[in-house]
Amino acid sequence: MSEENRLFASKFHTRDQLVQDAKQYYATKGYALSIKDSKKDKYVVLCCDRGGIYRNRRNIPMEARQKTSSSRLINCPFAIRGKKTTEGYWLCLTQEEILDIEKMSMAGIEPRQILSSLREKNSNIQAVARTIYNLKAKIEKKSLGGRPLIQALFEEFEQGGFIFNYRKDECGHLTHVFFAHKKSVALAKTYITTFVVDCTYKTNKYGMPLLDIIGVSSFNKSFYADFAFMRHEKTEDYIWALEMFANVLGHDSYPSVIVSDRELALIRAIEIVFPEVTHLLCVWHIQKNVVANLKIYFKDEEDWDVFISMWNAVMYAETEEDFEQSWFFLQLLYKEKREAITYLEKTWIPEKRKFKGLIAKLKKYLQVSSGNLRQVKNKICLAIENEYHEIKTQLESEKIMVPHKYNIPYFKELIYNVSIFALKKLYKQYEMASFGTLKPVCTGRKDGTLPLLLVHFQWRIDTKSFACSSERFEIHDNEIEMKEMLDKLYNMYKQWPTFQRLELKSKIHRILTMEDPLISEPNMISRKRSKAKTKKGKGCSSTRRDPSQFVVEAACKLKSVKNVGETSSTTINLTTPISYCQE
Repeated sequence: MSEENRLFASKFHTRDQLVQDAKQYYATKGYALSIKDSKKDKYVVLCCDRGGIYRNRRNIPMEARQKTSSSRLINCPFAIRGKKTTEGYWLCLTQEEILDIEKMSMAGIEPRQILSSLREKNSNIQAVARTIYNLKAKIEKKSLGGRPLIQALFEEFEQGGFIFNYRKDECGHLTHVFFAHKKSVALAKTYITTFVVDCTYKTNKYGMPLLDIIGVSSFNKSFYADFAFMRHEKTEDYIWALEMFANVLGHDSYPSVIVSDRELALIRAIEIVFPEVTHLLCVWHIQKNVVANLKIYFKDEEDWDVFISMWNAVMYAETEEDFEQSWFFLQLLYKEKREAITYLEKTWIPEKRKFKGLIAKLKKYLQVSSGNLRQVKNKICLAIENEYHEIKTQLESEKIMVPHKYNIPYFKELIYNVSIFALKKLYKQYEMASFGTLKPVCTGRKDGTLPLLLVHFQWRIDTKSFACSSERFEIHDNEIEMKEMLDKLYNMYKQWPTFQRLELKSKIHRILTMEDPLISEPNMISRKRSKAKTKKGKGCSSTRRDPSQFVVEAACKLKSVKNVGETSSTTINLTTPISYCQE
């Protein structure tokens, strides 16, 4: 190991020892070091003594000086950072390592993975996880540049071309934030058929629910369309967020289907904002609620298995005829279970499953639930960027490539024009029709081909080209009106008594110096938490959702039975393939 690497891998008992050893080593190389910045018992930054640039502190022009001055400074960028560890030792991080940490943090890489990457380059590095966390916090503070958090967030929205809006309370605290990335807008306007609307919890330190609106591409892949932080989950909150979403889609552009869970306030909001849109419920919530509410009516496990199998047939019916027939037989066989049938009849039967679920990716990017709104936004942007480029790459790929087995005369007009996902579904029906197990509704044209015009535009790729708009979203401001208001205020100011003038000047000063920001961070929302014990490390910063009712019931039952296999969560007959939404 080189002497330089040995220096950076060393621990020092005191700050002075670190400074002395670093100066002595670089003196042998012909360089002198000086202390650029330090904080007692925290850190010290050493730089080249020729670093920085000359500063004319007295602002005296060169030609007006009596003596000719000169400077040895050449703005040398070299720097070494020493940091005191929790064990009381001082250690060094090179400028290169600090830059690596900053880049990896911006890419959403977790601290433990950052540490592993640094150790691959320098196996003797003495940094620990806390070193990375502290440096990330310093980088975050530096990126604010002295700005209030919300001001920095909104400026980044404007500079990044986001569509956004917000609400605040009478005290100036933020209560709602809606935002849509320009790449999300491009995808949402391209794939406007189906959207899933759901709230995600434990995503930020304020405890605000995060409403995420998710679309589906031609390749049956999901993407995030819009997000909204909300203070509450009331109908008016959902209406505000959905109206913002409608504005993103544009006038006279409406989705065909919206999928959600059975959140009554959300359902009412969807009916108000999108009255003509078909609304469906997520099957995962249906299945789990059925288990939690109806298992108590079935003492015999075999009887319960049969009931669930028949209920699956109802949920996964592909036609109206199959649905009505399956529901009829379920009612007939279990007519004595009046409470169970009534629950299904009033709660879930009005809704049917038409949409395949998707696997949520958001919390993998968020990592923790203790981030502020700006940190959450930055991590969401990583997810959006990845999804956008994946879909764009797949679109370009499928326009020039197609699996050989789909390259048949019947699909002559479809290949390179329809997604492979859609071709796969069509090919399956084509085979069933060929074997006589499916009576085809459409037999194609006389030339034996399936017309491209019969394919729904959702699955077309020949017409898709989602380029991001270069236009920046700007909140329209009337400068003339603002000038008139300031003139009116100044005229009133001249007539006010002294104490009132001083009060106004004080308020203006606090606004200009950002001591009193116009919009403040949201207030913390206190939520009732379960008293159940959690594992070490799974505290309030975890993004893992709180247990649902069916999980709580299963856990309670585990305590009252000896055989784990008797819990209600293990008695579901999954003979029918289930595709469901997860959080």
